[in-house]
Amino acid sequence: MLGFGLSIEPQLWALVFVMVRIGATFIAAPVFGNVSVPVTVRVTLSGAIGFLVLAAHPIQPPAQIFATATVLAVAAEALVGLALGFVLQIAFAAPVIAAEIIGGSMGLGFASSVDPQNGQSSPALGQFFSIMLTLLFLSMDGHLVLVEMLVKSYDVMPPGAAWLGVDRLRGIAFFGGYAFLAGLLLALPVGFLLLCLNIVVGMISRAAPALNLFSVGLPASLAVGVVALAVGFPAMGDYMVVIIREGLEATQSLVLG
Repeated sequence: MLGFGLSIEPQLWALVFVMVRIGATFIAAPVFGNVSVPVTVRVTLSGAIGFLVLAAHPIQPPAQIFATATVLAVAAEALVGLALGFVLQIAFAAPVIAAEIIGGSMGLGFASSVDPQNGQSSPALGQFFSIMLTLLFLSMDGHLVLVEMLVKSYDVMPPGAAWLGVDRLRGIAFFGGYAFLAGLLLALPVGFLLLCLNIVVGMISRAAPALNLFSVGLPASLAVGVVALAVGFPAMGDYMVVIIREGLEATQSLVLG
């Protein structure tokens, strides 16, 4: 008997309680939290992983449903799940920042469309980088690593003692600067060439004021940017792998300790 005479199977209540942390992670995490992933799929995955957690850990849910302790326990579980997904989402924001830098220098800043991954408008180049990062994340079994961290999180922070400390919350906030650093480093090869091109175009415009700068500079920036992307993308892909590893390691260290 739980709460006000509500007869609920204890195993079902334990499964629902476990699914709170898992579902919150899937809401905030990349790939799982995309708009293209139906809610039914997320709930089904949460339930399947919840069965694994119950089989590996003896979870004791709160005794009553309508109680202050239960509300606080559910909020703590949701906080841990959101932190697990949010830290990884910060790392996935780096390609979008890099696309803003490169696209602005190439003259593609106006080329934007609705991203089917998150349902928001983003640069076309940013969508390309995000898709590549997602494919690399799946090829590295990052989704399986995230599920493994979810299951192990019940060893580090069992239900009832899952509140994140101030140090961990501050570390998660400071990790937001990594997205800007990684985005800048990711855009550095192409951005440096475009910067050199802009310097050359500026010198030409000073030497020949009658020359139409827009008729020369914009096509040259676009052509040099496309060639630089084609040449430098293998190195950019290697750094995307580093971004994924850093994101997974930060998720484990900042949230799980």
